[in-house]
Amino acid sequence: MLRALSGLTTRGRCLLAAGVAAAACSFVLNERDLLRVAVFVIALPLLVAFFISATRLRLGAARSLRPERVSVGSPGEVQLELWRDGRLPAGEVLLEDGVPYALGSRPRFVVERLPHDRRVALRYPLQPVLRGIQQVGPLRATITDPFGLCEFERELIGHSRLVVVPKVAGLWGLPSGAGIGAGDDGSIRLHAGQGESDVIVRQYRQGDDLRKVHWRSTARRDEIMVRVEERPWRGGTTVLLDHRAAAHHGTGPAASLEWAVSFAASVSLHLRRSGHRVRLITEHGQTLADTPGEGGEHYDNVVLDVLAALQPAHQRDITLGHDPAEGQELIAVLGTVSNESVHELSRYRPRGIRSLAVLLDTPGWSSGVNRPENRAAATEESVALLRAAGWGVVVAGPGSPMPQVWAELCQTATRRGTLIGGGL
Repeated sequence: MLRALSGLTTRGRCLLAAGVAAAACSFVLNERDLLRVAVFVIALPLLVAFFISATRLRLGAARSLRPERVSVGSPGEVQLELWRDGRLPAGEVLLEDGVPYALGSRPRFVVERLPHDRRVALRYPLQPVLRGIQQVGPLRATITDPFGLCEFERELIGHSRLVVVPKVAGLWGLPSGAGIGAGDDGSIRLHAGQGESDVIVRQYRQGDDLRKVHWRSTARRDEIMVRVEERPWRGGTTVLLDHRAAAHHGTGPAASLEWAVSFAASVSLHLRRSGHRVRLITEHGQTLADTPGEGGEHYDNVVLDVLAALQPAHQRDITLGHDPAEGQELIAVLGTVSNESVHELSRYRPRGIRSLAVLLDTPGWSSGVNRPENRAAATEESVALLRAAGWGVVVAGPGSPMPQVWAELCQTATRRGTLIGGGL
């Protein structure tokens, strides 16, 4: 009983208090007519409270997301179904579904008469503007009576998971050369032998096979050096995404990090759909996804889901300690990088393996300026250092079309001739 009375509104409580006061006055004044009015005024909010309390227990709802995976900027839709059990009529029902700000406005529906023999279908649109794993819900129902005397709130459905993946731009063309542009299918190849420009050597240890002595390195260092055992070179391309918070500027959908994530997703899917194995890693060498150059959309979804959940890293600088691409060709999507970070990226890269970089002019995302003459001095210095290390570099600013950046990157790779086994 107390639970039912807890749903009384201010109007219902005032009406109940007025009825009690009228009943007291009827006893004092010995007025039976006033007592009848008092009984009616007291009974009305009590009956309404019990009726609404019973009604809310008979409500049911279902939610479906169409689709459950949507890209930034693409429309989505939520479908709701509302029904009631039994023949007890339901009062006015106010529905409100929890929607994060990144998915649009919070919807509200008012259902005045809910039939008992069929379900009421409702729907509302979603317009995601920011990638991430979003939670839709909970769906809450507020049931009121026509007099406004009583209302109850009930959670009908909990949360539903919606994956908002980065927006993927359509890219065309491939950089010419082995691995990406020459039809390499990502098969295992061997890099070994005397005379290889990227041969790996180490000091002689007792018991090493003398047939593996690398005479050129021995003569240069004046100590016996031997070749490392033949190592498999895994064909394909490694896409490195710099997602350090300190390396990017801007907030929300217009942040430089969001552009970098979207570009990395576009490149990864474009290469994979072209038949090449793609390995997606972070700036610290952590593997996010490793997809073959064959298969269906499942591998595309693996890349997109990983990038949808990717959060900014808190490290200040890039620290690797090894070749991040493990001998593969490398395409790096970088934010602001220090001289030490450039050195860390370049020092472990074998000579003759192609290294490309898209360097974001991140200060431009704060100022909104996308002109070469306004680029930060630090950006120009990083470009010079990377190119001096043999990298092909393209600078991207706010508003740079991704297909155009990719086309410039392909031209840069061809122009510089950074091919496997070739000079720089």
